[in-house]
Amino acid sequence: MKKIGIIMGSESDLPVMNEASKFLDEMNLSYDIDIVSAHRTPKKMFAYAENAVKNGINVIIAGAGGAAHLPGMVASLTPIPVIGVPIKSINSIDGWDSVLSILQMPGGVPVATVALNGAKNAAILAAQIIGSFDKETQLKVLKYKELNEKKVLKSSEKHKK
Repeated sequence: MKKIGIIMGSESDLPVMNEASKFLDEMNLSYDIDIVSAHRTPKKMFAYAENAVKNGINVIIAGAGGAAHLPGMVASLTPIPVIGVPIKSINSIDGWDSVLSILQMPGGVPVATVALNGAKNAAILAAQIIGSFDKETQLKVLKYKELNEKKVLKSSEKHKK
């Protein structure tokens, strides 16, 4: 089974990043989760990024608040797609510092960026990336999208006059 790596800068990011793991659990997709700080554990971050391919990771979801260097630094060290989740942390400037730190990457170091605290969308995007080369995962994503459509249509019918 294809594997997704979920990493975050600190334990305080876990409530947001758990939204990604919940979605991946629902989809029955394999993932690892770890705390990897770009600033406090740079050697661990380097080892994680440089060994991601060897460890069977196909997509990395990296959440970070404040200066939010983790997604970009990991993306600079690995050929694997990285999805950045900006997190509104206690030392954040309404989350804008995190959003811009992840979004404004220099040419040559792309990081896909989701909305502030958008870990669930990061997990959906990771599943879609894996689904582009794994038919079973693609079918799971299609089923999820169909269920979303049915929920909206049911809600629409309920509120029509």
